[in-house]
Amino acid sequence: MWRARAAAVCVVCQSLANSSYGVKGKSPLQKLHLVSRSIHHPHYTSSKFQRPPLRTSIQQFSSLNRLPLRKTKLLSVKYGYLSHRNFWVARLASRLLKLRYLVLGSAVGGGYTAKKTYDQWKEMLPDLSDYKWIVPDFIWELDEHIDFEKLSKALPDAEDLAKLLPDFDKIGESLSSLKGFFSPGSQGETAFRATDQGYENDKQYKKGLLGELILLQQQIQQHEEEARRAAGQYNTGSSQQKRKVSDKEKIDQLQEELLHTQLKYQRILERLEKENKELRKLVLQKDDKGIHQRKLKKSLIDMYSEVLDILSDYDASYNTQDHLPRVVVVGDQSAGKTSVLEMIAQARIFPRGSGEMMTRSPVKVTLSEGPHHVALFKDSSREFDLTKEEDLAALRNEIEIRMRKSVKEGCTVSAETISLNVKGPGLQRMVLVDLPGVISTVTSGMAPDTKDTIFSISKAYMQNPNAIILCIQDGSVDAERSIVTDLVSQMDPHGKRTIFVLTKVDLAEKNVASPNRIQQIIEGKLFPMKALGYFAVVTGKGNSSESIESIKDYEEEFFQNSKLLKTCMLKAHQVTTRNLSLAVSDCFWKMVRESVEQQADAFKATRFNLETEWKNNYPRLRELDRNELFEKAKNEILDEVISLSQVTPKHWEEILQKTLWERVSTHVIENIYLPAAQTTNSGTFNTTVDIKLKQWTDKQLPNKAVEVAWETLQEEFSHFMTEKKGKEHDDIFDKLKQAVKEESIKRHKWNERAEDSLRVIQHNALEDRSISDKQQWDAAIHFMEDTLQSRLKDTESVIEDMVGPDWKKRWLYWVGRTKEQTIRNETKNELEKMIKCNEDHAAYLANDEVTTVRKNLEAKGVAVDPCLIKDTWHQVYRRHFLRTALSHCNLCRRGFYYYQRHFVDSELECNDVVLFWRIQRMLAITANTLRQQLTNTEVRRLEKNVKEVLEDFAEDSDKKVKLLTGKRVQLAEDLKKVREIQEKLEAFIEALHQEK
Repeated sequence: MWRARAAAVCVVCQSLANSSYGVKGKSPLQKLHLVSRSIHHPHYTSSKFQRPPLRTSIQQFSSLNRLPLRKTKLLSVKYGYLSHRNFWVARLASRLLKLRYLVLGSAVGGGYTAKKTYDQWKEMLPDLSDYKWIVPDFIWELDEHIDFEKLSKALPDAEDLAKLLPDFDKIGESLSSLKGFFSPGSQGETAFRATDQGYENDKQYKKGLLGELILLQQQIQQHEEEARRAAGQYNTGSSQQKRKVSDKEKIDQLQEELLHTQLKYQRILERLEKENKELRKLVLQKDDKGIHQRKLKKSLIDMYSEVLDILSDYDASYNTQDHLPRVVVVGDQSAGKTSVLEMIAQARIFPRGSGEMMTRSPVKVTLSEGPHHVALFKDSSREFDLTKEEDLAALRNEIEIRMRKSVKEGCTVSAETISLNVKGPGLQRMVLVDLPGVISTVTSGMAPDTKDTIFSISKAYMQNPNAIILCIQDGSVDAERSIVTDLVSQMDPHGKRTIFVLTKVDLAEKNVASPNRIQQIIEGKLFPMKALGYFAVVTGKGNSSESIESIKDYEEEFFQNSKLLKTCMLKAHQVTTRNLSLAVSDCFWKMVRESVEQQADAFKATRFNLETEWKNNYPRLRELDRNELFEKAKNEILDEVISLSQVTPKHWEEILQKTLWERVSTHVIENIYLPAAQTTNSGTFNTTVDIKLKQWTDKQLPNKAVEVAWETLQEEFSHFMTEKKGKEHDDIFDKLKQAVKEESIKRHKWNERAEDSLRVIQHNALEDRSISDKQQWDAAIHFMEDTLQSRLKDTESVIEDMVGPDWKKRWLYWVGRTKEQTIRNETKNELEKMIKCNEDHAAYLANDEVTTVRKNLEAKGVAVDPCLIKDTWHQVYRRHFLRTALSHCNLCRRGFYYYQRHFVDSELECNDVVLFWRIQRMLAITANTLRQQLTNTEVRRLEKNVKEVLEDFAEDSDKKVKLLTGKRVQLAEDLKKVREIQEKLEAFIEALHQEK
């Protein structure tokens, strides 16, 4: 607009000048003020007027800003002479234009200057977003009740604001005295030393520090400008060879002064930060004194760390990769990665070793600000106080134990991540991942694939396009021996997310013959890799017992006296771990803000796909993840155990008595009844039975009874566990229930004292021979008859298998006998003839009888082995004995009357019925005793074992993954993870916007 109006005026002036030809004298424009002429005709030359350069006192202060202020130069005003002509209209127009432009320029310039002053003042204010909770809520709602637009309209106009600007001429004069003010021995130097020692008055202390910061910043800029000007004059050509030595000395002197001023400036900033750290610590500790009763919200970095923890456990099946930013720390083995992390975390938290691989798995360290310097693992509630050496040692030991546990057998390193949170005052908020050091050779004691495993782990973290790579290079060794730089250049060839750190610079300065080599590394000219920034740090003297404070002092002292800074090979903002942590934190949060919303959208799309798949495949089922399914199965199992305690006593006793008799019936028939029945004498029978029962009770019977009870309990428990409950049955729990059953039974141990008490009870039961009534007699007869019939049936089945099918089956089913079966059939027929001749034959064949049978068969043309004859006789005689016992049992049905008279004057003797009654009574008493022990003790113990097993399985995530499997479980698990990630990301993004 200015140019348009000036052009219009120029046209008017030109027309006036052209219309006044032939008239002598000066043009009316020449009588205007020089400023007015410069506005009208900026191309005019002026020998009387030259506008001074614009100066400003407003400057942003930053430790990374070393550029001088740019001076605004106005074009030189040129003017000439035209023919003079008195024309009052032109003079009047020019004066009106002059007045308008002056008012307009003052208003615009004053408004712009006031706005710039306000913006810079606003940027210098500290970030108090973390302490919003201190201010009452109604303060943040003032904009709803107060009209700030009316207040802004009520502010002074541009002319009044212009009066508030400082006098630039006076400021220019004060700048010239800065160099002398800070020269050695001056008042400024004395004041600066007094500032280092500390003032007694806090207000004067803060005012003096801020004033000195401003003056130091201006002095640094002036020194840099003079150094560049002197360097330019030093290299201007051969015409200044005479002053070469003096100019070089002047350059060196200016560089030393510049370095000295920068170090002072750095110390003042560190002191202010330390004071700020203490103030923030006091504010955070006010919660204990009741200033704010609300629970502190999770910090921004803690929310972000939780998202990363969930992502580390999430196995994406929809190509949703983890592209959230984190700082990945990579480097060669023993390059100082761990030391750099400890300096950033301000605590010696990692295990250390000289030349030995200590980092065996990735360690994710989340740094956040807090009132106390503590560390804790994500899966533990214990806090390690990092100010105490005992807790530090315990923390290092715990990290080492977790690393060794994560490494599988036969491996050296592990990809399992250990998550650690470190909080403390003044810590930079970020998430770092310390990776195992890259090695070039696999040494003895390492797994053969250790090198490849480390490379794959490092690439997996670095291939994340949003990960910040912190490349650590050992400065004390030759750069050509570095392996990690090639790996980093492959992952980030353009260096858009890489920060290079050169460690052990103190050793490098001593050992490297050419210091320019260090400069080439820091400038990025020696390695093929590219980086966002290059830093040089010192992490101690190599002593593991050094404290963080001593390392900081040593690092500051080294760089203060280092030739690398004095000769400007390194810049002040490129050294110390403090500047490194600030730069890394800035890059980290910049990357987070740029990428987190994109990741949230990706997980939102993944969630939609998973929900759609679930609705199509399982429309009537709830989306239960693995933990929820385990809780449901746990409740079902506990209900089934409770159902076990509700089994009726009758059912327990019936099943126990039946199972116990099945287990001991063979022993009773073969070893007790059959040997005793070989005699015809009643007294001998009873004596034999008593001896046999006593031996059986002392050695075998109690143990057998306990085994039967334990097996019965297992069978009933298994029955309840595996019983299908109609439509409500979910076969997804079958594998888990089977594992719980087996583990519970394995842990269960029967009471050892049960056998002793049971032995006494059984012995007393078997000694009783008194049958009190006819009902008990009939029960014994029935029990004996069932037992003998069952045994006879089994014996006939065995004989049939031995001799083959009879003539009916051979004709009906067209089957025949084998040669062995034919021989056994002939042997059986011969033995049956022998029994018919002597029905009271003993249970065993004599040798002469075996020979007789063999010769009779040989006469028929059948060759028989004596062992085959004895084996066949055993089954034939058993059948004969059981048939005889059954017929005798029928005779004894009416023998209760003779029993009561002790079989006096009677040929009938029913001692075998009394034996079976004694056995039956013993079985009933034993079943009752075992039932009481089951219901009162063992079922409760089993229930306790089941609960313990379920609790152990609940804590073992691998066990749950193994036992609860299937597409349905995996789909629900993925859906839960994606929902949780999306919700936490959205909460984090909301908090991130609020922090802005």
